[in-house]
Amino acid sequence: MAPPSKVTLTPICLLVYVWCFGVFMTLAWGSKARHFKWEVDYMYAAPDCLENVVMGINGQFPGPTIKARAGDTVVVHLTNKLHTEGVVIHWHGIRQLGTPWADGTASISQCAINPGETFVYRFKVDKAGTYFYHGHYGMQRSAGLYGLLIVDIEEGKKESFHYDGEFNLLLSDWWHKGAHEQEVDLSSNPMRWIGEPQSLLINGRGQYNCTLAAAHNSNGSSLPVCKFRGNEQCAPNILNVEPNKTYRLRVASTTALASLNLAIGNHKMVMMEADGNYLQPFSVNDFDIYSGSSRPPTNYNRRIFLLNTQNRINGYTKWAINNVSLNLPSTPYLGSIKHGLTSAFDQKSPPETFVNTYDITMPPSNPNATYGSGVYKLEFGKTIDVILQNANALNANVSEIHPWHLHGHDFWVLGYGEGKFSKKDEKKLNLQNPPLRNTAVIFPYGWTALRFVTDNPGVWAFHCHIEPHLHMGMGVVFASGVHLVGKIPDEALSCGLTGKLLRSNNHN
Repeated sequence: MAPPSKVTLTPICLLVYVWCFGVFMTLAWGSKARHFKWEVDYMYAAPDCLENVVMGINGQFPGPTIKARAGDTVVVHLTNKLHTEGVVIHWHGIRQLGTPWADGTASISQCAINPGETFVYRFKVDKAGTYFYHGHYGMQRSAGLYGLLIVDIEEGKKESFHYDGEFNLLLSDWWHKGAHEQEVDLSSNPMRWIGEPQSLLINGRGQYNCTLAAAHNSNGSSLPVCKFRGNEQCAPNILNVEPNKTYRLRVASTTALASLNLAIGNHKMVMMEADGNYLQPFSVNDFDIYSGSSRPPTNYNRRIFLLNTQNRINGYTKWAINNVSLNLPSTPYLGSIKHGLTSAFDQKSPPETFVNTYDITMPPSNPNATYGSGVYKLEFGKTIDVILQNANALNANVSEIHPWHLHGHDFWVLGYGEGKFSKKDEKKLNLQNPPLRNTAVIFPYGWTALRFVTDNPGVWAFHCHIEPHLHMGMGVVFASGVHLVGKIPDEALSCGLTGKLLRSNNHN
C-alpha cells in the first residue's frame, strides 16, 4: 500500500495534545438529560470581515456548542424559522443507537422540518469524543448551519492522560456566493463549478483580502496586513496560554469542500483521539483534516465494491457510484421500509460491483449514468466490507480526493493503495489493529478498504462528505434490521407516502 505523504485524519473529529497553551473552563454537570431550545434562521454576519447572509441558531454563528457526558441524553427542540425551506440537523459521529430517526438526514431518516414546525431530536451520546453537527438538507452546511458537540467521559471517570487546559477549534470554509446560488450552479447545464472558498474560518472567524501573516512573512505578501481593534466579528480568537503547560485541543472540521492542514508554530502535537475513538498516541508537527484502534472481525460476510465516477445524465454533470447517481425520494427510507411502502423508492438493489475491465486512469468510455433511489439491504448482524475505488473524472488526468462518511456506524479502515484494488492487495489489509473511524479518505486513482458490522438497526447514508459532490449524487444508502426499529415518531414521517398513511390512520 502506498502511504500518503502526511498523517491523514479525516473529517473531522480530532483530539490532540498541545504543549504550550490554553484555558480550562470548569463545567458544572447537571442532570443526565441535556435540553436545548433552538431556532434556525438566516441572519447577517461578517465572518471574514465582509458582511453576508449566514444560517444561524438562536442568532449565533456558528451555532451553540453542545456539551454533555457519555451516557447522557441530548434533547434538542428545533424550530424552523426559515420562511421558504425545510431543515434537518445531522449529529456527525453520533451512532444513534436505537434512535435512527434522529440521525437528521432528509429523505433517509426523517422528513425535512417545514417552516414554522418544531422537531424534537432526542438521542443518547454513548461515547466520549469531539463531534459536530451540521445541516443535511440541500447545501445548508455551506450556508453556515453547523456547530460543535463535545462529549466528555462518564461522571466519576478520568481521562488516561493529563492536561492543564482545553480549547475547541471549529474549522470551516466560506463562500461569498449564497448556498442557494451554489445549488443552481451545480445543477446547471453546463455545470458551473462553485470554485474554491473565499475564506477559511476558525470558530466562525476569518479574514478576506488581508493576511495576519504578512507582517511576519519575510518573502513579502501581495495582500495587506489585517488590522483589528479586537471587537470585529472577524477578529481572530486570542488563546491565552501559560508556558510549560499541556493543553488539550479539540478540532472539528465542517468544511464543505476544503482539505485543511493544521499546525502550531514551533510546537509538536500528540494525536489522542479521532472520530470518538482513542488512538495509540503519536507525535506530529501538523495534520491534515478532510470535509481509535481495535481488533472482533477477521472475515467478512459480504463485500461491496463502490466505484466513484463523474458522469452525465441528460447532459447534466453528476457524480455516480457504480454508474448510479443517488436521487433521494420524497418519502424517507426509514418509514417506507418500516411500513412496507414498496412504491416509495426503487426496489431493485444498486450494483454491488463494476466491470473488471474498467480503466480507472481514463475518462469513462460511457460517460452516461442513471438516477437511482435503491438501497443496499444488508442482513443484520453481519460483517460487511466496502472497497471504495476512485477513478478518472470526465476530464482527462483528473481524479479527486473524496472523504466518505458512514452514518450510524464506525468502521475499521483496513487499508488503502494506489491503482485498482486486486487480489494481491488482499494480503496487505490490516486485520490486527486497524483504526476505527466513521470517515475515511479515498485518494486520487486509489482505493480504500473498510469493514463494519451491521449492528445498528435503521437506514443509513454513506456518502462523500464534500457537500457539492453529495448534492450531485455521490452517495449510497444502507438498510439493515429495520424490522427491529421501534415506533418511529410521527413527526419524522409526516411527508410523502408515510404522511398519507398517518393521515389515513388518524381519519379512520
